[in-house]
Amino acid sequence: MYLFQRIEEAVFKQNDARRVIGEFILENRDELKSYSMEEIAKQTFTSKPTLVRFAKYFGYSGWKEFMYAFAHEVASHNDNAYLDVDPNFPFSAEHDTLEIIESIATLKIQSIKDTISLIAAEDFNKAAKLIHGANSVAIYGTSPNYYYGELLKRNLLSIQKKAIMANAGESGLITQTLNHKDCAIMISYSGNSVDDNPTSHVKLLMKKSVPIISITSGGENYLRDYSDVILNISSKEKLYSKIANFATQESILFILDALFAKVFSLDYEVNRKNKISNSKLLESKRQATFKELSEKF
Repeated sequence: MYLFQRIEEAVFKQNDARRVIGEFILENRDELKSYSMEEIAKQTFTSKPTLVRFAKYFGYSGWKEFMYAFAHEVASHNDNAYLDVDPNFPFSAEHDTLEIIESIATLKIQSIKDTISLIAAEDFNKAAKLIHGANSVAIYGTSPNYYYGELLKRNLLSIQKKAIMANAGESGLITQTLNHKDCAIMISYSGNSVDDNPTSHVKLLMKKSVPIISITSGGENYLRDYSDVILNISSKEKLYSKIANFATQESILFILDALFAKVFSLDYEVNRKNKISNSKLLESKRQATFKELSEKF
């Protein structure tokens, strides 16, 4: 997660000075560098030593280091901000139907554009080759990421690539069946819940030498430290203060679709023939009256 998201998480979970300081920082993020340490302590009814402890809570050696990292992130975040739409609240109660539709469309388009800007072709190629060469692909994620993973699983099965969803009840058992010839895909926005599904399985996957592809947000998190490949989600949304995961959802789905497309391309003709033959065999009862959709076998 980005630092501002980690601060938001602390504000939500803590009930001490960390909440007060965090709220002040988030409310004044664009002007924060104009405040001295003494002024921030006064505004938050805390002290300089408390601010230092706050910085150390997030892994920084002191307040100056924390402020430098935060100011740098704010500048970078604003330079690449979504245009014309707020990813957290893309519409208001005053918007009519067409305005809401247009806002959501704009948000999704900008989410895809931001996702593309975060993709490193080298990492994408490596992830696709790991999937292509794997005996089995195990996909991990909790709701709603679980449902996005199901779409990738179905696409992989359509080209005869064995894929399974590691659901919460059986993810431990599934992890035990994997080895270095398989591949694991982790979908987690925060990537930090070390004791919870899906990140709780990382240590065992590493012990069994299973390559890990992680689809996660920017900034520092647990998954980024222990994965073989990282694919970055567009992560401009706040953790809690938002209508829905509109931008994140679109970003993840785009990554999964593009990743499948790259895997498909690695053995294009074979996969094309398999896909068409499987569709003819398994979907022969599907009918279409619209002539552009209908096919004769």
